[in-house]
Amino acid sequence: MLRRFVISAIVTVPLILYSPIGASVGFTAMPPFGLSMAWFGLLLATPVVWWGGWPFISAAWRALRQREANMMTLIATGILVSWLFSVYSTLALGGTEVFFEAAAMLTALSLLGHWLEMRSRFATGRAVEALLKLAPATARVVRQGQETEVPLDQVVVGDELAVRPGDRVPVDGEVLTGGSYVDESMITGEPVPVAKTAGVRVTGGTVNQNGAFNFRATAVGSDTALSRIVQLVQNAQASKAPAQQLADTAGKYLVFVALGSGLIAFLVWMLLGQNVVFALTAAVSTIVIACPDALALATPTAITVGVGRGAREGVLFKNAGALEATAAVDTVVFDKTGTLTEGKPAVTDLIPADGATEDDLLRLAASADLSSQHPLAEAIVAGARARGLDIPKPDAFDSVPGQGVVATVTGRRVLLGNVKLMSREGIDVAALVVAAQTLAGDGKTAMYVAADGHALGVIAVADTVRETARQGVRALHDAGVRTVMLTGDNARTAGAVARDLGIDTVIADVLPEDKAAKVQELQAQGRKVAMVGDGVNDAPALAQADVGIAIGAGTDVAVETADVILVRNDPAAVAGAVVLARRVESKIRQNLFWAAGYNVLAIPIAAGVLYPSYGLLLRPEWAALLMSASTIIVTVNALLLNRATVDRGRVSASPVPASAR
Repeated sequence: MLRRFVISAIVTVPLILYSPIGASVGFTAMPPFGLSMAWFGLLLATPVVWWGGWPFISAAWRALRQREANMMTLIATGILVSWLFSVYSTLALGGTEVFFEAAAMLTALSLLGHWLEMRSRFATGRAVEALLKLAPATARVVRQGQETEVPLDQVVVGDELAVRPGDRVPVDGEVLTGGSYVDESMITGEPVPVAKTAGVRVTGGTVNQNGAFNFRATAVGSDTALSRIVQLVQNAQASKAPAQQLADTAGKYLVFVALGSGLIAFLVWMLLGQNVVFALTAAVSTIVIACPDALALATPTAITVGVGRGAREGVLFKNAGALEATAAVDTVVFDKTGTLTEGKPAVTDLIPADGATEDDLLRLAASADLSSQHPLAEAIVAGARARGLDIPKPDAFDSVPGQGVVATVTGRRVLLGNVKLMSREGIDVAALVVAAQTLAGDGKTAMYVAADGHALGVIAVADTVRETARQGVRALHDAGVRTVMLTGDNARTAGAVARDLGIDTVIADVLPEDKAAKVQELQAQGRKVAMVGDGVNDAPALAQADVGIAIGAGTDVAVETADVILVRNDPAAVAGAVVLARRVESKIRQNLFWAAGYNVLAIPIAAGVLYPSYGLLLRPEWAALLMSASTIIVTVNALLLNRATVDRGRVSASPVPASAR
């Protein structure tokens, strides 16, 4: 298409210069070799029309054989009527009035408009499909203790593969041995390499840094994350939004409106006594200027660019309908655990008693909990290790159900638990009660620590908010979107999270099977609801919502049920998805308004409605220029979406409540 446009444009330039358009800008030279304008035009316009315009002519012929009329019908009609009348005028009428430049300009400018459309589609497709090329051609498979390099298509699920420093990870899998940092920016957009150790998942196409590891393949071929991303984007770009279906229907009717308007213009001017050339000029100009090219491109070009931009930013819309629905969202419902929070507890507060230090408090608590498998115990141990503290193994350990643990650490009797345990053991914690109650009031799990009969202090453990959760909620508020938390946690814990994040409404103590009903209640209030979740228990609510959004770490069930997938584990991207969808919707509306308004105004002018009053009759070449300008404006306006970005800012993590121990 580009080659046809370039060659057609080069040949069309001299036609324009020697035409009335050229004369209007001061170019008054005569055609070379003593040729008349008619014969000069015939020689140059014929290859442009029949070679450059062949895609339009052949498509119109196919539509005619199927008894259909479409956009190509109008373009081909405008080109052929201009060219055929000009040939007739040259051969039979002495070339007194010809429109060769109009036929050539319409061809060249239509080629330009369609090339711009194709460029926007292919550029977006290439940017996404380039992900597939990230996977290496071969992989190192470990069999019977030996590494063997095999073609990538021979790797099967369950194979053990080796990855060396600088290698690309060949397929999706789970680390077995070794460790390293892996650059996942091409998948998640996150520039910081991610630590990979035993049990952690790796994604095909990502780049290993300095370490080495072995992993077991869990997904190969079209089942890998890269392949699924590409397929999702391709499906979304190929789908049609409701607005596009409306535009397509309008475009089909406009074809008949344009052809009818051209015929009416011809007949009216003939009845008013004008000559054939005048009437034909009005008719051809009307047909050309009414070509619904801009209307046909208004929606698909914006959707193609918007979906591609979203994919590059880590937001995957499953189809055009999902994108359009996301733009209409006015309420976002978040699951708490694993979506707004990390889904695992961590030490948030250390309050030592008089005479004790934070390190002593944390080290003894971690030693006492070292033998426990409780999630809160693991959080305390992890907190001590993060501080680089030495954690001696307990000499004895006993778990007291509902109260805490009792352990012997380097000869000291250490207690870790609630006030019941302290009372049972006769420990005075009066000086720490207010602090513990304050922490508990915030929904945190507060635990007393004592050693050798004396209170050492209080440790608080809580789930932690994802780094971008607060920013994401704030961005949604800025976009005029109401936020709701829907969780199975108790009201105290959920309320503390909501206060910390600034969430508008909390719906707590909800059973998994009731989440969909709560979403339905919001919809019954007239809200357009998006549900954000990551687990199997969120799947019914994701399906019930107007838009289901699965966060990147979600389960396969959540991802399959959702309409939008966030590649990164980043709740701030929810606001980015809504804003991007609204920008696409805005571009669609702008394009449709321009395309429709242009046709409403242009058709009467081209038909000559201003001629009786102002003596203005639009020639076909000017009509071709205006029609193509409208198409180019619509396409360029859609391409501006490439400047849109999904906010990647980061905020500091902060402690939030966890359920009581």
